[in-house]
Amino acid sequence: MKLDDRNKALSKYRIQEAEDSLKVSEFCLNNELYKDSINRSYYAAFYCVKAILALTTTDFKRHKDVMAYFNKTYVATGIFPKALGKRLGKIQKIREISDYDDFFLASREQAQEQYETAQELLKSVKLYICQ
Repeated sequence: MKLDDRNKALSKYRIQEAEDSLKVSEFCLNNELYKDSINRSYYAAFYCVKAILALTTTDFKRHKDVMAYFNKTYVATGIFPKALGKRLGKIQKIREISDYDDFFLASREQAQEQYETAQELLKSVKLYICQ
């Protein structure tokens, strides 16, 4: 398998991971598991970003590095809208609070907002990849 073919296969795999995570997020949202929904929405968004990185030779171990690179390379340059970059930053921040703050009570509105961010990012990334 050529490097290019491997990159495309990895990108496709990560898109599938994003779609699966979004389905779990929706299930959690509909069953009032808001913290879990936020977590899965974040991971759906994260896998979307990683799907784009898979098409290049760039990759990172740490989440913050992945997100920073995406914002610098794809948002700041106008490939993806700045508003989506801001929403991506918010989903990352709220996921960290939700996962690590023992007393954080997630609301339906917060979970819904994060779900919609991940959904929009997935749609945008799929359009970008298919160009």
